[in-house]
Amino acid sequence: MPDRDSLPVVESRRELDRLIGEASSARERVHSPLVFRGLSSSGYSNVCSLARLVGDYVQLERHLIRNFRKYAHREQPGPTVWDWLSLAQHHGLPTRLLDWTFSPLVALHFATALLPDEEAVLWAVDCDRAHERLPERYQRALADEGATVFTTGMLAEQAPNLTRFDADSGEDPFVLFFEPPSLNQRIVNQSAVLSAIADPSASMDAWLDRHPDVWHAWRLPPPVKREVREYLDQANVTERVLLPGLDGLAAWLRRYYSPSASRDVEGGASMSAPAAGSGAA
Repeated sequence: MPDRDSLPVVESRRELDRLIGEASSARERVHSPLVFRGLSSSGYSNVCSLARLVGDYVQLERHLIRNFRKYAHREQPGPTVWDWLSLAQHHGLPTRLLDWTFSPLVALHFATALLPDEEAVLWAVDCDRAHERLPERYQRALADEGATVFTTGMLAEQAPNLTRFDADSGEDPFVLFFEPPSLNQRIVNQSAVLSAIADPSASMDAWLDRHPDVWHAWRLPPPVKREVREYLDQANVTERVLLPGLDGLAAWLRRYYSPSASRDVEGGASMSAPAAGSGAA
């Protein structure tokens, strides 16, 4: 796991903007190859929900997916196992996937929505550099499409099932990024991206630790976290937009009227609206 104490600490929102801009330099690309993930506490790790089951969770994965598809067949998210994994992840089934986003503001929402008095972390991974470590046929598929990340259809052509995906793993299980299908407005509004690792027993944090050239991460101490939260609320990057529907509205109101909402970055009254989130975009 990357040493959290070694991660740089930002001192203001403007400094964070500058650092993101420098990291997002597109090189020869039109668009930045970075994807982002926000953690509301620096004590949190990048552990997938499947691994949180502990025990022999690797053996549970196929049973979880098989039964999810059996009982949720009316949903019909798409024909591939990757469509079903995306749907399952979206609804909270334990999977090997992790949530990311193309938008640093969306990731910062989830980093700042909860635990205002705890240090947060913003992660950024360079998809281009991560995908340079893929087996050749995966790299060729991306190059043929001129794509930054996979679609579920592209991914299914290379790995039509998880057994085939795991077989490509090698000594250093690779990580790839793909866009889920637009199952609903929440996924669209969050510019959602998912990561998958080619060995369900492997750790994303361990992979990041082995490949320090593919990522950036910044710690946001509580004063900066509250400053960023204030900015996001003024920019309308809130639960009402990112979590459309009554759940998002309730989460926004819950945060707005929570005791922590009475403190702004200067310690006085705050007009910021509260946000809900899982801790990662």
